[in-house]
Parts: sequence; C-alpha cells; structure tokens
Amino acid sequence: MAITINIYYSGKNGSARKFAEEMVESNVVKNIRAEYGNIKYEYFFPMDDKETVLLIDSWNDQNSIDLHHSSPMMEQIIKLRDKYNLHMRVERYVSDESGIPNSDKGFIKE
Repeated sequence: MAITINIYYSGKNGSARKFAEEMVESNVVKNIRAEYGNIKYEYFFPMDDKETVLLIDSWNDQNSIDLHHSSPMMEQIIKLRDKYNLHMRVERYVSDESGIPNSDKGFIKE
C-alpha cells in the first residue's frame, strides 16, 4: 500500500517556486529521494496559479513517512518553508491495491 501526499505550497512574489528551486539546488530533494521508503518526490507548477507549487510525495507506507518526519530533512524543509513564508494545503491518498480497472484501461495510452 503506497501513500501519496499532495502538498500545495503557496506564497507571494514567486516564493513557492524559489522554495522548490532551493530544495533541489541544496540537494534536499536528492537526499529525500534516497530515504528509506520514498517512491516519488517531485515538484510541479500549476499553469493557472503562478504562486503555487505542487509537491507529489509518495512513500511505501506510514512507517516510511514517520521515519522521514523524524529525519534531519524535515528540519531543512521547515527552515526553507519559513524562509519563503509559505502556506500549505495537504491531500493524502492511499493506493488502490486492485490496480486500474479494465473499464479505465481503454482511456490510457502508454
């Protein structure tokens, strides 16, 4: 069972994008991706909202998330989030172990 967390970081004057850029440039993202249980850690930029950055953050299980939350990476994330005065909106999803239904597969082009 994978757990995916969508975090929408919002700020002003491009601060959310600057935050994401610094996360990558400072190797925080690289280090998080190397943590036990991390499946995906990727930033995206909504086309219709220049002041928001979406982080898609996926983990093997809750234990992996708990280990991440107790890691030194969280201190760095919080420090940068505060530096850029960002606000967050969070969504949490648990993977559907049954996979993609056959009725949906016809709409997917690989």
